[in-house]
Amino acid sequence: MRFVVDQQVEDIEMPENLKLNTFLQEFHSSCPHSECSFGFYGFAFGQSPFPVPKIVQDALVKNADKGAYAAVPGIPELRNAISKYNKHYFGMDIAPERIYVGPGTKELIFNLLEALHGTVILPTPAWLGYLPQIRFLKKNYHMLPTRANKKFSPNDLRKLALRLQDRQKILILNNPHNPTGLLYDRLELEEIADVCREQNITVISDEIYAQTTYDFSKFVSMGKVYPEGTFVTNGLSKSHAAGGYRLGYVIFPQHATDLKRQFKKILATEYTAVSTPIQHAAVAGFEFSKEMDEYFEVTRNIHQIMGEYTHHKLSAIDGVKVTKPNATFYLLADFNAFATDLQKMNIMTSQKLSESLILHPYHTAIVGGDSLVLERTDFSARIAYVDYDGAKVYKNYLESKPKTSSEKVEFVKNNAPKVVAGLEMIEKFFENMRNGTPQKLQSQKNSVA
Repeated sequence: MRFVVDQQVEDIEMPENLKLNTFLQEFHSSCPHSECSFGFYGFAFGQSPFPVPKIVQDALVKNADKGAYAAVPGIPELRNAISKYNKHYFGMDIAPERIYVGPGTKELIFNLLEALHGTVILPTPAWLGYLPQIRFLKKNYHMLPTRANKKFSPNDLRKLALRLQDRQKILILNNPHNPTGLLYDRLELEEIADVCREQNITVISDEIYAQTTYDFSKFVSMGKVYPEGTFVTNGLSKSHAAGGYRLGYVIFPQHATDLKRQFKKILATEYTAVSTPIQHAAVAGFEFSKEMDEYFEVTRNIHQIMGEYTHHKLSAIDGVKVTKPNATFYLLADFNAFATDLQKMNIMTSQKLSESLILHPYHTAIVGGDSLVLERTDFSARIAYVDYDGAKVYKNYLESKPKTSSEKVEFVKNNAPKVVAGLEMIEKFFENMRNGTPQKLQSQKNSVA
């Protein structure tokens, strides 16, 4: 029997992170060189390396017997905990009724895009998950390129909105930002909010990295600045290193009663409810405690140390421009100064650059610019500096907290050797490009085909 696949599904492209993962698995298993046994230097995957907080693990075990379906918006205990969490950490007084729980923020953003009519405005570069969702839902969309500082201008947003005919526009705001690690401060958010009010722009504010803000006092939620027009999404994945738990939440804007009713229909139709034991475990993660405060502080401090080291090493390569992260565990590296050298080696796109870096002898995985909704010929890349044993590093940090710059450098060298070696390989790759060293890439490609 021949099965006919719906054309809409045929048109879906495999997400870039999963395509890269498949390529890396094939490379690891097929590379003929003995020194390949270690795998690769992993700058491609955005997953927090730390253990799930112990109190969350314990709560999951304790609630493993919870086999009944939960209410569609989430169990009351969790919605109450999230409400208090937002007041305690983000200064937002949110009624639990405005909070809906879902299986990760990725799904909730998809659900919001399903429910909301209008043209989507997507600032670029962007997280690689937004555009596939927009295309799958066949939404009208327009890119909003960022300036040289890698932030979009409120005036550019206004100019774009004035050209759009839809009575409602939807801005996807990712703050703190993946892939640059940058943070929009209060003043910048207020200026964006002014344009949104003026142009009737609804905001989906993806704040999944909020707790990773290095100077946490500087984080401000768009939900606080523009409460009447912002959907805030957040969850366990990054702040609690619990991506596998698949639990996120969305805070609805003020006075969105009818929309919540419509949204509930979508959730009930698509997945009924989030796993009940996971919801009970999440309560412990969102309740403020001394243990969770320490966890947030330690993990964000380690991310900052790793980020400063990565920024310094990449910035030291002549011609490379690098964003200096204020949050997350990413930065954006601009290698376009090497465009001519890369083209001489028949590396014409950022995808080819990614493929070339993973090959022997470099063994380095990055996410190229085309995956970040940049032009295919933009030789920029996201660098995720999390390739280390998070449990070990967390323990070592508590035993001896590095304070001086030299102590922080030694901390990285002692605790994240693959980050250090991978950055050296990136430097070596571009030195070879500049010197015109033959790479013999084709023979290596054949070995992983």
